Amino acid sequence: MRKKVVALAVAGVFAAPAVVLAQSSTVQIYGRITYEYGYANQPDPAPGFESPSTDYADTPGGSAIGFRGEEKLGGGLSAWFQCESSADVRGMDQTGLCTRNSAVGFKGGWGNLHFGRWDTPFKRALNMGSVGAEETGILGMSFLPWGGSGGADATSSNDSAQRQRWKRREAGLTYYESPKFSGFQVLAAFSSGNGAADNAPFTAGAAGNQNQKPRVISLAGTYSAGPLAVGLGYEQHQDFGIYGPVSSTSSDDSAWSVSASWTFAGKIEVGATYLDAEYETNTPVGAKLKKKTATIGVDWSIAGPHGVEAMYAWADDSSGNSTAGIGGNGGSAAPVQAGVCGGALPSCSTGGDAFSIAYRYRFSKRTRIKLGYVSVSPDANTNTYRIGNVPAGAPGQDSDAFAFHIQHNF
Repeated sequence: MRKKVVALAVAGVFAAPAVVLAQSSTVQIYGRITYEYGYANQPDPAPGFESPSTDYADTPGGSAIGFRGEEKLGGGLSAWFQCESSADVRGMDQTGLCTRNSAVGFKGGWGNLHFGRWDTPFKRALNMGSVGAEETGILGMSFLPWGGSGGADATSSNDSAQRQRWKRREAGLTYYESPKFSGFQVLAAFSSGNGAADNAPFTAGAAGNQNQKPRVISLAGTYSAGPLAVGLGYEQHQDFGIYGPVSSTSSDDSAWSVSASWTFAGKIEVGATYLDAEYETNTPVGAKLKKKTATIGVDWSIAGPHGVEAMYAWADDSSGNSTAGIGGNGGSAAPVQAGVCGGALPSCSTGGDAFSIAYRYRFSKRTRIKLGYVSVSPDANTNTYRIGNVPAGAPGQDSDAFAFHIQHNF
């Protein structure tokens, strides 16, 4: 009996620090795991060439594992941190820590000031009306209307600048979030100027990167109360082009957006977004390219665990006096060359549209699956719009895909 008492006492001595640590620790572990498997009909790359249709595995939709914590400092002030990292359960794309929304900051009655990598205010404003579809992956609908959604760095880190991307998770941000006043909130952020140090110094007569200082400035106002959500956003991408002679401009981009959603009877949510963007391409010097896009979507919780989601996205023809485009990941297509459809710098047939629909089944609040279909149709003179990671084809080539999608939150 005495031996048992001694053993329990020793175990208690070793266990006590762990119990105290567990009680005082504020660190939480959270995450979500997604997996998508589908079959995509890829567009043909050029006349006379055929792309193989193929099955594809992806891990989209914010698949991640994260750690976050908060310390009360007194007087209503708290210090907090978050480190969220991508979690690719396919085992194909292994990246480092803090690759997603990650920051350190202070918050109180005056708001929240933090520093790190985070979804920009502009993205969060667009999210208020983004209803009815996944954003990335095979079933992703972000590529045509917003140039994609996810990592994009003006600071010259692992992700490229992605100047056409307006739903950005930007690195090196100084970020302010106001308190919410009856559902209203103001958001503002700007990125650091690391790029000026990372790029090559100026060399007389040389072309290329010459100490430009790419920077993102993002502003938004949001409202969310009851069935209504509204977002207004403005964002600048400064010095995103390649510096050249003194006569060239800095290749700035800017856009404004409005988005809104409304939920009827707690079951049917309808949302819409509108984006108006302008790019300085310097082709020719001082030229600008303009692009307007929009989406409308619905999320219908039919009964019990069953639901249906659908979204339609549209991109207008390019306009402006640029002969070059901002391509890649569904970016703005270039106006076609003179003589194709009239005018000195015509911009006809450089838009496109996309459509998706999916059946959803929720096993619980944390686990759900989807079966969906997506179709992308670029106009005759553009080839920058695509499905997920499936390559774009020749101008005017349609593509579509079916996919199964699972998500589990923890």
